[in-house]
Amino acid sequence: MELVEKLPVRKKRTRIHPHKFALWVACASIVMMFAALISAYVVRRAGGNWLEFGLPDVFYYNTVVIILSSAFLHMSYWAFTKGNTALYRSLLGGATFLGIAFVGLQYVGWETLAASGIGFKANPSSSFLYVISGLHALHVMGGIAALIIAFVLSVSRRHEVTPLRKLRFELVVHYWHFVDILWIYLFGFLLTQA
Repeated sequence: MELVEKLPVRKKRTRIHPHKFALWVACASIVMMFAALISAYVVRRAGGNWLEFGLPDVFYYNTVVIILSSAFLHMSYWAFTKGNTALYRSLLGGATFLGIAFVGLQYVGWETLAASGIGFKANPSSSFLYVISGLHALHVMGGIAALIIAFVLSVSRRHEVTPLRKLRFELVVHYWHFVDILWIYLFGFLLTQA
């Protein structure tokens, strides 16, 4: 009888790319920053001297705009991986345009609030609204910069699906979906507090 020695089976380790890991660490820190702001908002609201006001309709519109931008970008990534150059570039351009439109509409919302007497210093409630939405808009502008670079590269280079290009595009897509989901949460929170 021959003894067969069993060798340990090596499991294939799935490793996350260091750039993706860094992105998710950055996203986690952004979530913690907004969680701190939301906590401060809730505590300060309970303290009294809180002005109740509704959000202008433009905030609803820019929520739809950023969701559409995220959908365009997701479809652009799909077209990129499938080799459909024209669709990839046009959807990426559309996502970029909608991202810029989101920030523009955010500004219109702030102007609408200020015109109705709800300025940054009017009350702690309005200060929190401007800070929360403004910080989010800054993070969106970082995403817009990445979208613009991705778009310029898409039209200036031959369409090739290489591991490096795929990784770069995935990083942009993940970040953009992150700021999209973050806005949906923040908008929902602000609506329930109004």
